[in-house]
Amino acid sequence: MYDLALRYGEGPIPLNSIADRQMVSLPYLEQLMAKLRRAGLVSSSRGAQGGYELAKPPEEITVGDIVRVLEGSFDPVQCLSGDFDHEDCEQLEDCVVRFVWKRLRDCTNRVLDSINLRDLCDGTVDSTKTSCGACASDSQQAKGTCQ
Repeated sequence: MYDLALRYGEGPIPLNSIADRQMVSLPYLEQLMAKLRRAGLVSSSRGAQGGYELAKPPEEITVGDIVRVLEGSFDPVQCLSGDFDHEDCEQLEDCVVRFVWKRLRDCTNRVLDSINLRDLCDGTVDSTKTSCGACASDSQQAKGTCQ
């Protein structure tokens, strides 16, 4: 996706050239692109001038969009997934660590959704930022000192 974003607007890019530049096997890249195409993140064209290109501008595609298509939702524990049967856990309502996993999931999603392909291409991702945009504690929220 990064390779396509760097070449956005240049027309379809052949997969073999992407595979060579990114040092990824062509069969593996074909599998990834099939998923991304079905999700509407890339489009493909056949023929001598065929290949793949982003279906939307790079600034409209986040790292989160890509990760969720290729890896699924980020649920560090099963009880946070949408298809979890809450009757399978007797301690769900009283679980003391579930909120930790939920915050981890939410923070990870915020970070992934805050970075788009244009940011990666332009090198404008702030690697020094230590917060995911949420309050680290209830006391910070009460004081209004969240980042």
